Amino acid sequence: MSLSVQIMDEMKTAMRAKDTVALEALRAIKSEILLAQTATGSKEEITQDDEIKLLQRLVKTRKESARIFTEQNRMDLAEPELAQIAVIEKFLPAQLSEAEVEAVIAKIIAETGASGIASMGKVMGLAAAQLGGTAEGKTISTIVKKLLV
Repeated sequence: MSLSVQIMDEMKTAMRAKDTVALEALRAIKSEILLAQTATGSKEEITQDDEIKLLQRLVKTRKESARIFTEQNRMDLAEPELAQIAVIEKFLPAQLSEAEVEAVIAKIIAETGASGIASMGKVMGLAAAQLGGTAEGKTISTIVKKLLV
């Protein structure tokens, strides 16, 4: 089932349950999907990789907003952002733990023979392709730096 169909089903459920937070998050996802489809100029579905990137971008934006609101002691604004993150993350693949990501990156480094920070771009590219959607880019970057230094 495509992401668009899943979102529409979840939106109906959220409307019936009068869950405004979930409905707002689902509408944001639907809007981003439509924007991505119109950006390419086709009415076709976007690829699964693009859907994952889109969802990760939405989560990242909300995490940043929640962090800023928390720093400003505006929990009334931070809590809805955190609740929306939970709704959006239901559509993402399961995230790997840092230990699992570190094991994958260590394997990539061993296979490529990368050493030193100069090889970071090469390792990051391979790691991002292999871990696509199962780990955040920031986590991957931090671990790559740690292992290459």
